[in-house]
Amino acid sequence: MTDAPSIPAPNGGAPRPAPITQDVMTIPRRDVDGGKPNLVGLPRDAMREALIAAGTPEKQAKMRTGQLWQWIYHWGVRDFAAMTNLGKDYRALLARHFEIRLPEIVSRQVSEDGTRKYLVRIAGGHEVETVYIPEEDRGTLCISSQVGCTLTCSFCHTGTQKLVRNLTPAEIVGQIMLARDDLGEWPEPGQGTGENGPRLLSNIVLMGMGEPLYNFEGVRDAMRIAMDGEGIALSRRRITLSTSGVVPEIARCATEIGCLLAVSFHATTDETRDRLVPINRKWNIEALLEALRAYPKASNSERITFEYVMLDGVNDTDADAHRLVALLEGIPAKVNLIPFNEWPGAPYKRSSNNRIRAFATILMQAGYAAPIRTPRGEDIMAACGQLKSATERARKSRKAIEDEVAAAR
Repeated sequence: MTDAPSIPAPNGGAPRPAPITQDVMTIPRRDVDGGKPNLVGLPRDAMREALIAAGTPEKQAKMRTGQLWQWIYHWGVRDFAAMTNLGKDYRALLARHFEIRLPEIVSRQVSEDGTRKYLVRIAGGHEVETVYIPEEDRGTLCISSQVGCTLTCSFCHTGTQKLVRNLTPAEIVGQIMLARDDLGEWPEPGQGTGENGPRLLSNIVLMGMGEPLYNFEGVRDAMRIAMDGEGIALSRRRITLSTSGVVPEIARCATEIGCLLAVSFHATTDETRDRLVPINRKWNIEALLEALRAYPKASNSERITFEYVMLDGVNDTDADAHRLVALLEGIPAKVNLIPFNEWPGAPYKRSSNNRIRAFATILMQAGYAAPIRTPRGEDIMAACGQLKSATERARKSRKAIEDEVAAAR
């Protein structure tokens, strides 16, 4: 892949990647050589230490970290030579020792409803999917945290792909940066975020490929970068992490990340949930709900979202709705009802609109918000539960995967 095209900024500012304009775009592969450390994805302390090791005077390292942080994450600049508040010799030092590297966009599809699906290549040639969903009052980016998924939820197309490895913080936050490239949303140097109007990318949901809490440290470090006020600067209330129920990590999510929480629930009995969400066999409904009742950030202002996919004749009866009301007692909650997004070979059918509305009515009469999600991006297989890389990769040896992760850093 050649370097992404750039467009000059007005008033002599730093160049930035040009927005992608085609409905479908294909980019040839470029192997990652891993020759220089990548500054993307490093926590502030780690970036400071790396700069000192490269020759930055220790007394300047905190200031230099702040300057680089702003160039990379606030203004989206990838070329050290364009970082004009750094001395020429220091810019040359940075270029010798480091690079600013993102994953590669392989293809980009645009749905009839405006949803954009990106196929993103990461180190080792693996591919993950990222989806941008525009709405009137927000723009939500659904990002992946793993290559494939280990959970094998029976209604989820993504779950039919074997887990290969966790994404690094650079590969997670890189998805956000690639989407902002495509949307042309980086502010000009000297501008604050949002000075040109409402943000196009205003929300992040960790609902793409993988179980985020099985890649806790990678997700945590990436989301801290996303929330940093001197960089991408998204409020923690604009970030939602969705888990299928990794009970031991739920409290840690509140204290170390602090974002909103969503739970892929989908059933009201262990028998049904064991079949739909196999992780339930390890941490059943009772254990999951106990952890959610103790969730440190659960409050009326920060309700836990329960995601509930509506499957015809499986989990959509009035009895299921009443059981769900009983299970949620004591938890500040809302329930997102998700019409099942069918995919080739799927073993389930979508509940009828009348059945979904009847289910929602029972929840609302009990005092719970129960919005019915409007399916988005179905024509490009970008809807909830449909994500799956176009090319599946076989499992590799532990050493090969470790080498890939090292190269990605």
